[in-house]
Amino acid sequence: MEQKSSIFTATHGVMTAEVGVISGELELRTTCDDNGVLTLAITYVGAAEWYHLPGDEYRLHDPRDHEVVHDMLVKVLERG
Repeated sequence: MEQKSSIFTATHGVMTAEVGVISGELELRTTCDDNGVLTLAITYVGAAEWYHLPGDEYRLHDPRDHEVVHDMLVKVLERG
């Protein structure tokens, strides 16, 4: 299982399943297992509570694409 984490600033906010929209300095954590199942979690930088991005199960065709997909998600979530 591989995990990636990035800090970014979301000026327009990111929708979460648990609390709705959060914004500001956030951390995105993606985890990908050997079968390509991708888990997406987000938190305020320094906070203990993690939230999930809405949607059903995310799956990569090839787990080697995890880094590319993680980087792409960060860029999409931080754009204004």
